Amino acid sequence: MADVTDALGINPPSFYSAFGSKQGLYARVLERYAGAGAIPLADILRQDRSVADNLAALLEAAARYYSDDPKATGCLVVEGTRCNDADAREAALAYNMAVEAQIQDHVAQRHLEEAAVMTDFVATTMFGLSAKARNGHTHDQLLASARLAGSAIRSALPE
Repeated sequence: MADVTDALGINPPSFYSAFGSKQGLYARVLERYAGAGAIPLADILRQDRSVADNLAALLEAAARYYSDDPKATGCLVVEGTRCNDADAREAALAYNMAVEAQIQDHVAQRHLEEAAVMTDFVATTMFGLSAKARNGHTHDQLLASARLAGSAIRSALPE
């Protein structure tokens, strides 16, 4: 806790007054990330192009977002789903499940039978891209993987 309050330049009572707990701070961070730092799903999952093109664009956006800032690689939500703190993990899982639901709903509009498996494939690929970004893969390496996955999606969902 001392590291957090030092980094914020506040004392512990001020921290607890502002956030209530470390979990409260993490919840606020996730909320802010979802609102401003996360991949803009609404801009990518559009109705004016194919579902396969949208999913491919989503994976390419993930590759870019996960590698844009060398000091903060990967995805805060994805990486949070693997943390040791149960409360933090549950908070990250809630955001992750909401994103997966949006993806599945989008796919189901045109490919109902493939919606679950496509959502699993996209989510698995995004988790892999985040892990590889955290392990030091470059923007170009991540983008190449995202494009290969996009090709697989286009083959599986011909329009």
